[in-house]
Amino acid sequence: MLQSQTIQFLKELKENNNKPWFDANRKAYEAAKKNFGEIVETIIKGIEKFDIGIQEANLQVKDCTFRINRDVRFSKNKDPYKTNFGASFSKGGKKAHSAGYYLHIDPTECFLAGGIWMPEADDLKKIRTEIDYNFDEFKNILNAESFKNIFPNGLDREAFTVRPPKGYDETNPAIELIKLKSFTASSAIKAKEILTPNFPTLILDGFKAMQPYIEFLNRAVEG
Repeated sequence: MLQSQTIQFLKELKENNNKPWFDANRKAYEAAKKNFGEIVETIIKGIEKFDIGIQEANLQVKDCTFRINRDVRFSKNKDPYKTNFGASFSKGGKKAHSAGYYLHIDPTECFLAGGIWMPEADDLKKIRTEIDYNFDEFKNILNAESFKNIFPNGLDREAFTVRPPKGYDETNPAIELIKLKSFTASSAIKAKEILTPNFPTLILDGFKAMQPYIEFLNRAVEG
C-alpha cells in the first residue's frame, strides 16, 4: 500500500523545492520512490490480467515511472523537481504514442486517467476516422455503466476545435467527439482512499473500466 511517508515527502518537497534540501533528504526520496515503485509493480501485474497488450509488453517499473527531475530548459518555472509521482502504463512504455493508463500521486491532487494526450496530426486523423466509421461502438464504450461509474463526465474537453475539422460536417452525429484534439478521461481519487490497502484495487478497477476505450484508440492509431 502507499505509505503516509511517501505523501509526506512530496508535501515537504513542495515546500522545499531546491537541490540542497533534496540532497539532504535523499534517503526519504529513495524510500518514497521505492514505495511508489511497489504500487506500480502491483498495477502492472493487475493490468496484465485484462489487457493483452500490456501482458505482451512485459513492462517493468522503470518503463512506466517518470523521473522526478523537471526539464526546466524552456520553462519559466525553474523549480528543479516535480512534486508528484506519475506512472504511465502503455504497451510501448511511457514514451510511446500508443494509448495507455496513467496514475498521478500528489499531496493535493491524485487521479487516474487514460487515453492519448494531444496525439500527433497523423494519429489524430486516424482516431477521428475510427470514431466516424464506428461511432456506435465508440458511443457504447463511453456509455457503458462501468465506464460512466468511474468517469461520469466522459472524456476530458481540454482541447478541441471550434469548427468541424476538414472533411467533417457539423451535422455529423459524432462531431462533438471528432472536434476533440486530445482523447483522455480522468477521475479524481479521494484523499481518504489513497493510504488504504484497497488503493491498488481502486486504481485497477478504474483501468479495467477504461480497457475497451484504450483498445479502441490503439486500434485506430495502429490502423
